[in-house]
Amino acid sequence: MRRPSAGSSVWRASSYSNANGGQCLEVADGFPGVVPVRDSKCPERSLNVSSPAWAAFITSIARHGWMGMKPSR
Repeated sequence: MRRPSAGSSVWRASSYSNANGGQCLEVADGFPGVVPVRDSKCPERSLNVSSPAWAAFITSIARHGWMGMKPSR
């Protein structure tokens, strides 16, 4: 499996990130089975999350909200 790296990945802001640029979660696509995630304020470090765990996390946010965000019901 190809390991994501900050230098070789194309990062995009997550759709759940703050539109004001203050709290930006970035993800990289194109890595089967894993979703690389990083904080835009600390781009040299990333966390690799399994695709099923990422999907469960996003589903939970959509259902229950997150840190002041409203659920998308």
